[in-house]
Order: sequence, then structure tokens, then C-alpha cells
Amino acid sequence: MGQAPAVILGLCSYTHDSAAALLVDGELVGFVEEERLSQKKHTHEYPHHAVEWLLGEADLTPGAVDAVAYNFQPSRYLAETPAALRLALSGTTRDRALPRAAGFAKVALRTRRRVQSLGRWFPAAQVTPVLHHRSHQLAAFGASGWNESAVLVVDSLGERQTTTIAHGHHAAGHPTTRTLEAIYDPASLGYVYGAVTEHLGWRRGDEEGTVMALAALGDPNRFRRLFARAVRTTVTGFALDPAYFPPRVLTSGYPRTSRRFVVETCPPRRPDEPLQEVHQDLAAALQERTEQVMLHLAQRARLVTGSRRLCLGGGVATNCVSIGRIIEAGIFDEVFVPPAPGDAGTALGAAIAVHTDSGNSRPLCGIARACYLGPSYPEPNLDLTPWPGLQQKTLGIEVAEFFAGQLAQGMIVGLFQGRVEAGPRALGNRSILASPLEPGVVERLNAGVKFREPFRPFAPMVLADRAQEFFTLGQDAPYMSMASGVTDKAREHIPAIVHANGTSRLQTIRPTQNPFIHDVLRAFARRTDVPVLINTSLNVKGKPICGTPDMALACLAGSGLDALLLEGRWITK
Repeated sequence: MGQAPAVILGLCSYTHDSAAALLVDGELVGFVEEERLSQKKHTHEYPHHAVEWLLGEADLTPGAVDAVAYNFQPSRYLAETPAALRLALSGTTRDRALPRAAGFAKVALRTRRRVQSLGRWFPAAQVTPVLHHRSHQLAAFGASGWNESAVLVVDSLGERQTTTIAHGHHAAGHPTTRTLEAIYDPASLGYVYGAVTEHLGWRRGDEEGTVMALAALGDPNRFRRLFARAVRTTVTGFALDPAYFPPRVLTSGYPRTSRRFVVETCPPRRPDEPLQEVHQDLAAALQERTEQVMLHLAQRARLVTGSRRLCLGGGVATNCVSIGRIIEAGIFDEVFVPPAPGDAGTALGAAIAVHTDSGNSRPLCGIARACYLGPSYPEPNLDLTPWPGLQQKTLGIEVAEFFAGQLAQGMIVGLFQGRVEAGPRALGNRSILASPLEPGVVERLNAGVKFREPFRPFAPMVLADRAQEFFTLGQDAPYMSMASGVTDKAREHIPAIVHANGTSRLQTIRPTQNPFIHDVLRAFARRTDVPVLINTSLNVKGKPICGTPDMALACLAGSGLDALLLEGRWITK
């Protein structure tokens, strides 16, 4: 065996949510999604901004990279070709058999070319494709910091896998996972959720969270039986009825919902079309079935692994209401979702896989329970010339006290501090904060700041040692990935953070996690006796979270924000 690679670059690229992670001698230099630097939301482009920043942080050139870990294995797609041809045996799926087989073969060749192209960027590196679900598993389990756990990954599609149950443990000091059961396409929970999101007039792969929010306003009973038929549970998982959700074809022009689905539900909604009760009910039934299937999968994971802890990954793991249901069911003692459970996080998971497989004796560090992993701008040289209406002043030492005072007076303020968060949630470093006690704050945030649908809820952040006064979750939720029930005290004092379904997607804050936010919450609590703030991402609808000072300044200038606190500078209009 040759020398183990010292410099490993993990990549998610060419699909969606491009990202990069860098390990040097087992230590995580950083991780960042390309959109935070390029301003292109969910970009599929090669993450050259992210890679450039990572190599700069480590003072390395592309020639110093020993290994590139890519988050898909081309050859695994080819195995679907004979399986797809078997669809010709059924009248319901016959018309999709050949195009499905051809589509998977085409993607296999395209992925192989992508892997080869990465080698040209890094001439000294060995490029290693990593099985997609293994990347998800290691990203989740590695971030947990646990010695062992069950690992459940649920997404739309890896190469062929859509759901895997694995057991995570440590071997020779490294996190590793062993897949025990797998479900393959066309049985895909992520495919169904994306298909109905698109049917309801929102962007698949982007706005599933909007449908989850809409579900709270509907009655699932109307379409409950339809979804029970369309997404049927089995002993080991679930299966789809192709009469409602035809098998996926990896080329455009093949609808994800059938004519029968349309007849039995409603016509596809245009994005500019008013929402009707039927749309709310369809969202509610979809969400209810998703929760039921996720709960069933979690029970299966408990059974086959015997573990008392669960890590979740994959795009469906961002469905915080489903995660909350799993926690409430008490199947596991503790549940963990990493800050970046979607495809972006597989850049880190793939890097962990290559590090582990290479026999590297150096332990991994900087990954467990870490979420602030991207670029920081501690002393930004701010040029406000492009935004003539903005003015700045430098604050003194009592920044947290000042900030809490402004929030208590009803200001809605952007916060830009420290390193960029990993994953889709703003966790206090690229956030918009507001008082939950302010009348009409949700309406003002949706209409004047975020420019989004009026039914969308806002998440609370709370001091971890007082969370039980307001929330019933019963465990920490550091990455805002879990919906919790609320107490009577929350309903009475801070109804602004309670969604129509009686839950809140909370973030618990401990002083070691984010000292500044902890200080702000304590200062706010001294003024109001409420250790809770509304926290939403520093962006407007359709734009990525602001990764750079210029992005944050543009957000302030172009939205209804009252002010921006940017690395100790107080910027107002």
C-alpha cells in the first residue's frame, strides 16, 4: 500500500447544491456551499469559489491535493439498466422501460466523464468516486461524535439507492458505516415529495419546505387513502404505486405524476395561481404520509441495528416535522441530524470515506458537532458606495447588550459574524433576528423582509437551559432540524413562533456553541423574561444565504431590514 493521502478534497459538483470540504492530515480545514460565495442558489456548477477559499485557508495549490473524493459512483448507475427493462413486463410501466434504461446508462457515462474532468483540475490527485449514500451516512455519523448509532438516509436518488439503513461505529479510530438494508428506485420518498411540490406550483428540489409549511393549513383526510395506496409500507420499508407516480426517467419530458393522480387530486397549479383548499389538503396528506413512512423506517432501523441512537441524512431528513415525530415516538434515546444533511454535505462525507479507506492513521478532527465551517471576514473593508443610503458606525465592547436592546425595541436586524454556517439553516452567524413579542412581526417579516408566502412560519432560537419552559422536544436541537411541540407558556407569551400545526422548528443555544448568540439571548431575557428570538436566514426568497459582506449589504439595502450588525459595525439606512 502506498502512502495515505494527506490532503483530501471532497466535492459535490455538477448536480445541485455544489460544495467542497478539505481535510489536511485528518483535520477539517473547512466546508462551504458554493452558493454562499457565488450568489447562485442551489448551483450545480463546479465549486471553484469554495475550492479556492479552502486551498487559500490551507496555503496550498491545486497541485498539493493528494486525493479528490467525489460523491457519486458512475458504475452503480449501469446496474439499473437490466432492472429498468423489467418494467416492460407491466402495462402500467411499459412505456418507461426503455427510456429509463437509456437514461440511467447516459447518466453513468456523464458521471464518469465528470470524474475524469476533476483529475484535470488536480494533476497529482487520485480521484475516487464514493457511493452517494455512503457519503450521506458518513457525513451524518461523523458529525454526531457518537461511538455507534443507527444511520438512516432517505433522499430522492443516490445512484440507485433511495433509502439505506446502516450501523455506524468506529474502526481503528475512524467513523465507518455498514449498510444493512437498502431500498432502490423507483421506490423513493424524495421523488414523491418533489413530484407533489412541483404539482403544487413550487420548485422541486428547492421549495419542499414551503409545501411542508402549507400542510399545516390543510386536512389530510381528503387524500389520505390515495397516499396510502400510492406510497405503501412494506415489512422492510415502502413501495410506490406506478399508477400514481410513474417510474423516474433521467431525462426531461417525463411527468412525475400520472394522469390518474391529476384526476383524483387536482390539476397542476401554476406558481401565480391563488392557493385553494384542495392544494392545502394535498400538501397535508403528502406530509402526513411522509411522517408515517419516516416513522416506519426509523422503527425498522431500530430493529435491524439494535442501537439506541439514530443519525439521519439525505434530503428528506430536512423535513423537520418528520424528525420531530421520530423523536416524540421515543424509538431512540437520542436523534441527530447534521447541519448539512442534503447533498452539499456529501462533499464532507466523501472526504471522510477516502480518508478512512486509505488506511490513514491520523484521527479525524474538527468534524464532530461543528457547523460554523465556512469563510469569515473578521475585519472587512466595507465600501458602502454601491449603496448610498447606508451608513455605518463601529460599536464598543457591549455589542450583545446593545443588539438585544435594539431587538427588544422591535427592530428587525441582520447579523453577519464569524464563519458561514454549513447547511440550509442560518444558525446565528448569517441570520435575521427579531423579537417574538413584537405585534405583527411574522407578517412584517414575510411581506417586507423575506418577500415570501404569508403562511410561512419563523423558527425560534432559545437558551438550551430554558428550552423546556417553551418546548416539549426533550433534547438539544443545535441545527434547527427538528420540529417540537410547544408548552402553554409558549402559546400564551410567544404565539408568533408557533406554526398552525402547533410546532416550532427550534434551535437550542449553549454558550460553547455560539457565545455571542448566547449572550444576546441572555441580554434579551433580562429585558423581557423571554430567552427566545425569531431566527431566519439572512437572505430574501430565491437568493442564497449571504456568505459575504457585499451579499449582506445588498440584502439590507434591498429588503425591509431595519439594520445590519456586521462584525461589530452597526449599519442602518
